Amino acid sequence: MPTPTKGPRLGGGPAHERLMLANLAASLFEHKRITTTVTKAKRLKPYAERLVTFAKRGDLASRRRVLGLISNKGIVHELFTDIAQAVENREGGYTRITKIGNRKGDNAPMAVIELVLEPLSPKQAVVAEATQAAEKAAPVAEEAAAEEVVETEEAPEAAAEEAPAAEEAAEAAAAEEAAEEAAKDEK
Repeated sequence: MPTPTKGPRLGGGPAHERLMLANLAASLFEHKRITTTVTKAKRLKPYAERLVTFAKRGDLASRRRVLGLISNKGIVHELFTDIAQAVENREGGYTRITKIGNRKGDNAPMAVIELVLEPLSPKQAVVAEATQAAEKAAPVAEEAAAEEVVETEEAPEAAAEEAPAAEEAAEAAAAEEAAEEAAKDEK
């Protein structure tokens, strides 16, 4: 949950602030980008991202929670169908704030807040695939390690029989290397 903001509330009272944020979020989901003051955009960002997270869940309880905040069913439907599918692979960071300068009338700093609906970059997709492959391989490696432990417990006697044979093979390999070096030196 986002940390509470310090200072005066937007619009005066808490109820007015909640309604303003709900209306700003509804406009953002309807138009995909809105122009507002920097302060309102910064306050809207965690609010809107939380609603998108509910939409990504997609269950009935999440839909009812969002409908309790945004009363327009058409916008909520668009949020749960279009926007949630567009940001399905993205883990947070669903909005972007860009400062655009000051307003002409009262010189208030303005910003554009927009939904980030572009797909993830190819590099991030490759990293995601690699992590998924590693997660799939990890249980297989654990199973293989467990099998090796079982085999080593069963075969201590076989290892004792193989030890002299392994020593003889190592001595033979060393003798072959020495013969090859001698042959190279003669040439």
